[in-house]
Amino acid sequence: MKSVELQWQKSSYSTQPDGDCIELATNGNKVLLRESDDPTVVTALSRAHLRALLIAADSGALDDLR
Repeated sequence: MKSVELQWQKSSYSTQPDGDCIELATNGNKVLLRESDDPTVVTALSRAHLRALLIAADSGALDDLR
């Protein structure tokens, strides 16, 4: 399998250069998520699943998971 150099991006709302944040990259038709404090753990989602996750988080539907 060919190795791909991913371009990870963090939110412009993340003001600390070394602060913990969620980073995103794309690889083909998948969106990859990782937490900056443990970049070895990567989750791959379709764009539709990422959209559903963001809508759920924004609506508060995931608040009871804390």
